[in-house]
Amino acid sequence: MADNKKQSFMQGIITLMLSQVLIKALGLFYKLYLTNKEGFGDAGNAIYNSGFQIYALLLTISSIGVPNAVAKLISEKLSVGDSLGARRIFKVAFAFFSIVGFCGSVFLFFGSKVIADKWLQIPEARLSLMILAPSIFFVSLISVFRGYFNGHENMKPMAKSQAIEQFTKTVCTIVIVEAICYFIGYKDLTSIMAAGANLATSIATLMCLIYLVGLYNKKEKNEKFGKLKIYRRERVIHIVKKIIVIAMPLTLSAILGSLNKNIDSFTVVRGLKNFMEEEQAKIQYGILSGKIDTLVTFPLSFNIAFATALVPAISAAKAIGDIHSIKKRVSFSILTTILIGLPCSVGMIIFAGQILKMLFPNASSGEFIYQISSISIVFITIEQTVNGALQGLGKVNVPVIALAIGVFVKLILNLILVRINPNNFVLGGVAGAAFATVVCHIISASISFVALMKNIKIKFNIIKFLIKPIIASTIMGLSGIYMYKLLNCIILQNIAIILTIIFAVVIYIATLFLIRIFNQEELYMIPLYSKTKKLRNKIQKTRKP
Repeated sequence: MADNKKQSFMQGIITLMLSQVLIKALGLFYKLYLTNKEGFGDAGNAIYNSGFQIYALLLTISSIGVPNAVAKLISEKLSVGDSLGARRIFKVAFAFFSIVGFCGSVFLFFGSKVIADKWLQIPEARLSLMILAPSIFFVSLISVFRGYFNGHENMKPMAKSQAIEQFTKTVCTIVIVEAICYFIGYKDLTSIMAAGANLATSIATLMCLIYLVGLYNKKEKNEKFGKLKIYRRERVIHIVKKIIVIAMPLTLSAILGSLNKNIDSFTVVRGLKNFMEEEQAKIQYGILSGKIDTLVTFPLSFNIAFATALVPAISAAKAIGDIHSIKKRVSFSILTTILIGLPCSVGMIIFAGQILKMLFPNASSGEFIYQISSISIVFITIEQTVNGALQGLGKVNVPVIALAIGVFVKLILNLILVRINPNNFVLGGVAGAAFATVVCHIISASISFVALMKNIKIKFNIIKFLIKPIIASTIMGLSGIYMYKLLNCIILQNIAIILTIIFAVVIYIATLFLIRIFNQEELYMIPLYSKTKKLRNKIQKTRKP
């Protein structure tokens, strides 16, 4: 029975992909609302995102990696029948990260003035930082609860809690900002609206925590221990040390990813003030951190499922020495990643201006920055998948080192390029920050890819993995340009771009099948194709006399 409940590799990916797309769609929805809101726009995004990036960095230190670490330790205890030991791990983790989260909240709340005035040089962000402070405490505890349920091999609470958190955040953002505008008005309230939007984050994390506490209490109430096979009481310091050791590589990677965003927070406004007014500098930063980052990261939700699913799949295959399965899954995942990332980059570069006008009619500037940033999509997706494979192989330090080198290069490029007036050099100003991000991910993806090749020695066919995807993406891009020009003459621009995108996707998928990029074994890894083929074979057998 247990085996029947297990999902195949690709079914797990599809499930994760759908949940991530839902979360990203909700996130995009409230970002569209905020950016198009009168009195908010790009200036509001600058205040909102500068504060949020500092919050995200502290959150990373206090909680990222915790669910996996707690889940691993609890599952190990449960596998030998030590349920009391598993409960003790949860309680120690809960107590320890309560302290860590509380310290993070206190630091952000009382350090908000120095951070806003000195670090960010955006004084209006202070209120946002103060309002976000409680969320660090809430999320630290949420991470422990998620690890507890994952350790019991129950992934539903994590998925549901994420959905509840994002849905609550979306609804509360709109309600709070509308209430501010209704009772106070629009004029000179950008910073208050940004703070209100960040208040929605604190409310959402609190609701998520309440949901998980309720589930935990319900489960513990019905828990029956019976006779224990084993119980070995571990010292608190020993449990804490094990959690930190397991969580550290993931935490370091996440910190570097957060630092990548914070480099822009610290350097863009400061650098732009060399050749433009402070208010205009904030607006330029808001374009990058609000609109562009939101749009560029949206396609990543389709791919992150591969990185997530590869870790346990490869770990299991490695444990039994199944090298063939490792190579097959890694090869298929990287190919699919390229087929997701490359057309997204091409499509966004070609239709950057039209997409911005459609989604942000009240603040549609930033086309060139968007085009540069879109180049990074294909490299970030490859980086995600390759790092997932490396983590599954136990090479957890490689992604950390690769990203550290990439982030260091980005910092240097930011300090040089952002200070240059774009009138004097095309990659100066905010465009320089976007270009630095592209370089960062090219370096990181390349280092990780070389390390992966050394560990599993896969031979990648250049025609299949590079030439054919480029051909398919080129055909898609040219077809899209022709279709848009044709439709834009007879219907509204927004409808024309929507229909063009749909048409381009159909052309792209058809081209992939025409050039036969997947072999028969890879096609059977796709759930829909596999089920259709099995059904067709079954029908043919029943028709035989």
